Amino acid sequence: MKTKSVVFALILAFVSVAAVAADPVGPKVVIINQKESGIFKVIYEGAQTGKVSLKIFNNSGKVVFAETINGTDGFIRPVNFSGMEAGEYTIEVSDASGKQINKLEYKMDNKVNTIHVAKIGKESKYLLAVANQGSEEINVRIFDGANNLVHNENLVVDGSLGLVYNLKNIAGVPTFEVTNQTGATKVVKY
Repeated sequence: MKTKSVVFALILAFVSVAAVAADPVGPKVVIINQKESGIFKVIYEGAQTGKVSLKIFNNSGKVVFAETINGTDGFIRPVNFSGMEAGEYTIEVSDASGKQINKLEYKMDNKVNTIHVAKIGKESKYLLAVANQGSEEINVRIFDGANNLVHNENLVVDGSLGLVYNLKNIAGVPTFEVTNQTGATKVVKY
């Protein structure tokens, strides 16, 4: 019986040590890159309610953003890097239990695209013109006057592209919906 108690105590001690080892010291922080260019989400979960400090440093170690949040045990905070220089940034989140440091790489979206749709004369022909730098895939969807999808195609644009669509058999006023890889959508209705 005494042997069973010793074995049980050893198992209990092992499980306790494993549970403590699995529980990280300090806050839990996750950084997620959003679809929008330059937007990241900082997700924080603390062990207890208290004061939390969020700091962002550029690659030179200079603080470019600092915020203190009082009385919280968790948050989701969008951080917008648009307009910042491309490079490596450090995000530091600290609370009473410690701090966690994460690094992220911000790359500016160098693709500049311009999307233009124009009706050609009095005919039912429409010009789609796309101009950008580099190569990019776009999706073109055309809807009729009753908002029914009548055309859907993916195109790879390398530089500039011009297409003429003959929509003489389409009922009502057409609507063009052009979406690029980043999810930006331009809608043109005539």
